[in-house]
Amino acid sequence: MHRLSKRIVMIALVVSLASAFTACNRNGASGKESTANAAVAATVNGKNILLEEVDRLVNQQAAGQQNQMSQLQLAAARLQVLDGLIQQQALFQRAEKEKLLPTEDEVSQAINAQKTQASMTDEEYQKMLRESSQTEQSLREVARKQIAVQKLQDRGFSKISITDREVEDFYNNNKESFVNARGVGLATIMVDPADNGMQSDAKSEVEAKQKVDVIYQRLKSGGDFAQVARAESEDSQSNARGGDLGFLSEEQLKQSGLSPELVNRFFNSMQVGDITAPERTPTGRFYIFKLTRKQLQSENLTLDSPGVREDIKKALINQRQSLLSAALVATAMYDAKVVNNLAQSMLDSPNNLSGVRPAGAVNPSPAATAATAAATPPASSPQGK
Repeated sequence: MHRLSKRIVMIALVVSLASAFTACNRNGASGKESTANAAVAATVNGKNILLEEVDRLVNQQAAGQQNQMSQLQLAAARLQVLDGLIQQQALFQRAEKEKLLPTEDEVSQAINAQKTQASMTDEEYQKMLRESSQTEQSLREVARKQIAVQKLQDRGFSKISITDREVEDFYNNNKESFVNARGVGLATIMVDPADNGMQSDAKSEVEAKQKVDVIYQRLKSGGDFAQVARAESEDSQSNARGGDLGFLSEEQLKQSGLSPELVNRFFNSMQVGDITAPERTPTGRFYIFKLTRKQLQSENLTLDSPGVREDIKKALINQRQSLLSAALVATAMYDAKVVNNLAQSMLDSPNNLSGVRPAGAVNPSPAATAATAAATPPASSPQGK
């Protein structure tokens, strides 16, 4: 079944609980840099946003590549991150004013849900906190803000209603999008020779080959594919769904990196319910696939085709949510008194950006800085209230 693009551009909060769980190996500031990062990057209705917080997120988003960035790139990254933090703080204060703050139990549930989703033990959780220079309290504060803002959004979203006429108009204006493409439904079990920290994880080529062969024999002996996938697959994106990858068009399969011979077998010799022998891809990973569905011919869908009305309604709701999210940010920012010290310092000293390098970073070579400056067009002046 063709799935409509949600077409949703939600206002992204730079601080996210999910990213807090994946952040790691951040270098703490010390000495002179620590003093600099204690500076206030901006205030929102008198509430400080520290430069240290901005730098932590810049380093996280750069994923260890911040040392390769020029001063101009780092300055731009800081402004972008700070803008997100300012928006988040304005939204959080709006939620606080409207008494939408979460309870301590709700915060705990959100953190525990993330730990479960990441298959993280308590020991791994504490290690994550140490490596990311966070504390339990700081992580709870991140979660508290996210939940409060989500409650603020959800209150507006709950008022959205989509009429049958809107659904019909959308279908009539986008008929070419409603096509059941030729393709197949697949489920998979993946084994990776690399150590990815998962339970029963293979850590070498030999271990991976042995593990996938045992899994294959287990399946051939009648083992339930979904249960085995949940227990043994090292694909964190699909194992919770019993290995289900959903429906993939023939074009998607050709672009997936799977061998043409395997794709051909999906459409020809294999029957629904069949499984493949372990397949080793160029990445070194081993895959076992199960064919769950086969669509040999493309067909046009009507409004009465299964799932079409539901897909359209979801798309329209997501469009409306995107608009409401943008409106919520706009009104929160309009009501807030924002002082952007970081932006003002750049305006005051446009030729001296060395002071806005994230903590722990190393200055790039003059040649790299000059090359970036030559390739970067003049930026528009930042605006603040």
